[in-house]
Amino acid sequence: MGGSSSPVKAIGLADSLFPAKMLFRYGLWLLGILFTTRVLLSLYRSLTSPLRSVPGPFLARFGRFYYFWRVSWGRWEHDNIALHRKYGPIVRVAPDMYSIESPEIVKKVYGIGSKFPKSDWYDAWRHPDPNRWTLFPDRDMKRHAETRKRFQAMYSMSSLVNYERYVDECAEIFDKRLSEFAARGDIINMGHWLQCYAFDVIGDITYSQRFGFLDRGEDVAGLLQALHGVLKYGALVGIYACWHPLVFDLSSRFGLGGAAGRTYLMKFVEERIRQRKEATKTGRDTGRTGHRDDNAPVDFLEKLMNANREDPDRVTPYHVFMMGLSNIIAGSDTTAISLSSILYNLLKHPEKMRKLREEIKEFEGQNRCGNPNVSFRESQEMPYLQAVMKEALRVHPATGLPLWRVVPDGGVEICDRFFPPGTIVGVNTWCAHYNEDVFGPDAKVFRPERWAEAEKEGGERLKNMEAYYMPFGLGSRTCIGRHISFLEMSKLIPQMIRKFDFQLKHPERPWNTDNNWFVKPTDVQVTVRLLNE
Repeated sequence: MGGSSSPVKAIGLADSLFPAKMLFRYGLWLLGILFTTRVLLSLYRSLTSPLRSVPGPFLARFGRFYYFWRVSWGRWEHDNIALHRKYGPIVRVAPDMYSIESPEIVKKVYGIGSKFPKSDWYDAWRHPDPNRWTLFPDRDMKRHAETRKRFQAMYSMSSLVNYERYVDECAEIFDKRLSEFAARGDIINMGHWLQCYAFDVIGDITYSQRFGFLDRGEDVAGLLQALHGVLKYGALVGIYACWHPLVFDLSSRFGLGGAAGRTYLMKFVEERIRQRKEATKTGRDTGRTGHRDDNAPVDFLEKLMNANREDPDRVTPYHVFMMGLSNIIAGSDTTAISLSSILYNLLKHPEKMRKLREEIKEFEGQNRCGNPNVSFRESQEMPYLQAVMKEALRVHPATGLPLWRVVPDGGVEICDRFFPPGTIVGVNTWCAHYNEDVFGPDAKVFRPERWAEAEKEGGERLKNMEAYYMPFGLGSRTCIGRHISFLEMSKLIPQMIRKFDFQLKHPERPWNTDNNWFVKPTDVQVTVRLLNE
């Protein structure tokens, strides 16, 4: 009896598995058909495109995978330069994306009044909800212009110099940390500590409260990790921006990657705003929370909330949140990278370090350089300091991916090549800054003197250098917070190098970097000692 039921059961099981097998087989066929169709469509577009003769890597003709793959390695700034040296001023990096390395692109694509909107790559830098936009990735050109005009006065240098005391406070704490390292003979990751400094400054300016990075020397509240996730996510997912809503939703739901980091930062800013509102309700002094006297300037958050109270239609609660979030996301990396480049290049070129120290000593002897804190005004009068800063941001600009724009109706001609509407074009700041026709045959060399030479020579050379110099972007899309970086750099660098001596742990090696939009140094290992020892 038991044996006779076995064949029946086996037949029943086989019958039940038959539809599953067929579905699996049909599924594979369908995937194969879709893949083949995709390949044939890419091949057809490649062969019929009016830009089919534009040179570039072979794989770049058939999709965005080549660009995605190379960007994921974190060295696209070097790859991009190498591609232009191999193929010329126009290089295909995807079927519809073209990297252009020519001063001609600046006026036509990025100039004031440009009609070239940002590409879909920027979509991954914002929340998928179109109502939750932020200034940097906003592709609505009219809204961006109106929003920037609304807040640009807050970011003007004349406004920001009022925050010098906040910068001084953070610089003094950083000075104490460096003195401790010098006393112990520690080897430190200077890139990390410079980001601690920059993050605490932006916290002071925005919320009147340092985050505590300089005090603890570690990732406070997971902010650095969250920010890194946001950068990695935006740089890669933006290449396939159509997948952003789905990837963002899954990442947020399971606490993975950059979407989780962005969610974390958003909640962090929302909590700061909630705390400020609560303090206002209870009658506590607001806007100067971290400072002891009534003469301290009100912070960014209080300015934004005051603007909202005065004109809630013009400055909405979302504007308050959005600008606070923008300060956190963009306020530390660019400054820390720029400071790292300044110090690293001075250490790699000791003669430049000596020259800068001599200038600072000369200004001190003339009572034109404050001690312990150098004022922003004093720093602006030091020509070699300004040249060092400018050159360091040229040889290592913070951003390392092309500034992608979409060709509008009517198309555009660049470098004798016509690009039809809808084509995506862009220049990489690294490629621009290493252009030998503009910056000279030694463009890859850190040499601050080139700026004084060009100024003395005058004429077209200086004009061309200034036009192709873009460490903070171009035109109406220039970084709104760039003056914060200039303020921090101008004050900290002279203060550091006149008191401390730094030595690279491995001076014979070039430093390592990781490019996820921002080209961050990963191993600025230095020893610190007091200069007079």
